[in-house]
Amino acid sequence: MLKVGVLGAGHLGKIHLRLLKESEHYQLVGFYDPDTDNAQKLSQDAGYHLFDNLDELINHVDVVDIVTPTMAHFETAKKCVEAGKHIFIEKPITNTAEEAETLISLAKKHQVKGQVGHVERFNPAFRAAIPTIKDPMFIEAHRLAEFNPRGTDVPVVLDLMIHDIDAILSLVKSKVKSINASGVSVISETPDIANARIQFENNCVANLTASRISLKNMRKSRFFQKDAYVSVDFLEKKTEVVRMKDAPENPDDFAMILQNAEGVKKQIYFENPDIESNNAILDELETFALAIKNDTTPIVSLEQGAEALRVAKQIIAAFDN
Repeated sequence: MLKVGVLGAGHLGKIHLRLLKESEHYQLVGFYDPDTDNAQKLSQDAGYHLFDNLDELINHVDVVDIVTPTMAHFETAKKCVEAGKHIFIEKPITNTAEEAETLISLAKKHQVKGQVGHVERFNPAFRAAIPTIKDPMFIEAHRLAEFNPRGTDVPVVLDLMIHDIDAILSLVKSKVKSINASGVSVISETPDIANARIQFENNCVANLTASRISLKNMRKSRFFQKDAYVSVDFLEKKTEVVRMKDAPENPDDFAMILQNAEGVKKQIYFENPDIESNNAILDELETFALAIKNDTTPIVSLEQGAEALRVAKQIIAAFDN
């Protein structure tokens, strides 16, 4: 079992601690959080070992799970990597693209692995959709959340939209060609609502909307491709595939048939792939352990985390254009 320590014991850090303690792939050694009062209370209540400082934690583990505010990601990750420790780091990977590139270089130099916590890649609805999504040419994503003060220290693009940016980049096998975007600050110092239009070199277009002041929660993406449409509901964990195939000569009475102006007939088929229940956070942590043990590339590599951040920063920069 890999010895793991958690850095950061906020809302998400507490979830990571609980799951790592349950995991068959890790031995949870303990955690460190500079918020002394919170850390001591958690240690007393849950029985996790509390380290006095980050250096002490690093000395006792193989893997450091970094669940700190984004501004602290780079310096803490750098220290862990230079000590030869593998790192799991929450999204976004770092505060700047330059920091991300430096971290990637350091990980290669010290021969350690890193994974970024883009948890929606492990959402069972998204996983079920992946085999059906082939060369999408138009993508629409809506990620709406009710207001929560947690996370408002960064623009909604880095807080929410980056989930969809990463998911889309993992599916579209083409480079970004251009980005148009707009953002509005309503209650925070940074934009709370944002829309971005990403055009890829293969002419695929992705239209992303994110809001953290919605009256209801929504996390849906739709992928349009030749003869098929795939809908993914990340929140309800549902996937629907609508396919169009050449209509048979003698369709049954209940078949849905469309005919275009040229007289070509297509039959519509509905599919609902099986959704396997899982804990996405536990899955991302455990697949990282397997990548370390088997010396394979993590599912969400540092390079992919850096690319998602790079595109997110381009969207934010486009607000002013």
